[in-house]
Amino acid sequence: MAATGVAGGGAAGATAAAAQETTTTSSGNTTASGNETTTAANGTTTSGGASGGGGPTKEVIVGPGGSLVFEPAEITIATGTTVKWVWESDNHNVVPSSQPEGADWQGTPGAPSKTYNTGYEYSHTFNTTGTFEYYCQPHETAGMVGTINVKESISSGGGGGQKEANPEHMGVPFQAHFVGLATLLMIAVSLVYTFFLLKYGESPHASGGN
Repeated sequence: MAATGVAGGGAAGATAAAAQETTTTSSGNTTASGNETTTAANGTTTSGGASGGGGPTKEVIVGPGGSLVFEPAEITIATGTTVKWVWESDNHNVVPSSQPEGADWQGTPGAPSKTYNTGYEYSHTFNTTGTFEYYCQPHETAGMVGTINVKESISSGGGGGQKEANPEHMGVPFQAHFVGLATLLMIAVSLVYTFFLLKYGESPHASGGN
């Protein structure tokens, strides 16, 4: 296990944003080297290391209800987000088909033909921007494919300027509505006052007998 960890550390030094793996076997034995996590059917889980900690997590269901799909099939995340695939049916895997230059995402451990069953979990933290596409090797022809769009940030921090610049969320429409309502109210009061003034202002009862 120590040898694997050293090898993983060396790979990380060569490629700053490279994906690294942590694997949990069905017997509970683990080999750790970075920002991926797999969980065996027996529930044993190992953390992916510091690079995968602290960030948000997005869950993707593998084969929900026995259907041959990833749910959701397409997601958009910010860099540093961990995607966790959770198996809800048997004989599936996650195999990358394309990814941005500089990324080194390997997908589920083992050869592309190696599949996993219900209860298995696999996680990977995405640190490289771009589009990642993947598929389930036994069911690719059935349309079991997925897409992950990784951006620098989503609706927060530096990438959230679009939301902050929207004046509709800053109280402006409410001010405009209040001004409009106040204007209508003033017009209504003026009309009522004028009506009563014209109707009763010249009444003989209004002039008095003094």
